[in-house]
Amino acid sequence: MSPLSVPERSGCLKILKLMSKVDLLSLSDTVTNKMIVVEDVTEARETIISFTKDAEELLKRKKVHRDIIFKYLAKEGVAMPPSSEKHQLVKRTLELWSTAQTVVEERNPGATDDTGQRPLPNTAVKTADVKAEICCDTLVLGQQFCSWFFQLLNSQNPSLGQQPQDWGPQHFWPDVKLHLVARAGNEQMEEFLGAELVSCRLLALTQEERLHFSPNLEPHGLKALTSPHGLVLVAVAGTIHRDTTCLGMFEQIFGLIRSPLENNSWKIKFVNMKIRGQDALVGTQMTAPALTYNSAELQMLCTL
Repeated sequence: MSPLSVPERSGCLKILKLMSKVDLLSLSDTVTNKMIVVEDVTEARETIISFTKDAEELLKRKKVHRDIIFKYLAKEGVAMPPSSEKHQLVKRTLELWSTAQTVVEERNPGATDDTGQRPLPNTAVKTADVKAEICCDTLVLGQQFCSWFFQLLNSQNPSLGQQPQDWGPQHFWPDVKLHLVARAGNEQMEEFLGAELVSCRLLALTQEERLHFSPNLEPHGLKALTSPHGLVLVAVAGTIHRDTTCLGMFEQIFGLIRSPLENNSWKIKFVNMKIRGQDALVGTQMTAPALTYNSAELQMLCTL
């Protein structure tokens, strides 16, 4: 029986499923020293797991490429910089598995398997812990996304004197939707469909209207959650400025989905944006605005 912990075994299997058949069979030959001939990829995976005594050793194998580990972490909701080196990805993966195992042990201190050495798997505990881990890393993803998005959008504002960055429809899905509501005296609502139109309308906010968006990336100003179907919802509040004047505040919700054809990069599926001018704000703290959306309202958007 493999000495891997339950989270390590589960994680290693997921990583092996991301590998090509050629690499998988080659890795099976390596770990068994060609003593066992496998018939198919399923048998190869089980053989590799059975002959692996150490998770770190497996992750460091040459056939377990850096991109495979990066893709695995992304699927688990763990956001890592695209420039991360393999040893950094290996370290983060081991931390993920170690955290899951620690919780299992703490919740089940007396439970052992038939060898008397390892805690029995507790699926409910493991699932709850992995969800907590994903929740934590989804928030990190939300912070990183908002930091990137608003830096990119603000760079298009000519009054800031910055070098405009690579803004354009390439950051959106072709059928992206933008719902924009502005309250400044009266209420105006606009809707746009398609990457080109949505990109141009958002660009106009900074390039033509010369607005500067300052998002609040602290916990009370940012929420992020995932749906079972791969949609990541990021909601953020912030203030809007023109030159040295604070004009009001905004709340923006992004729906993000990975694009498998573009290196699994995140692309924007929809944007809901509310802008409130100073006259629509009564007694609102402008320095660090908080989201008015609660988690239940955001969760409903995941099902739309």
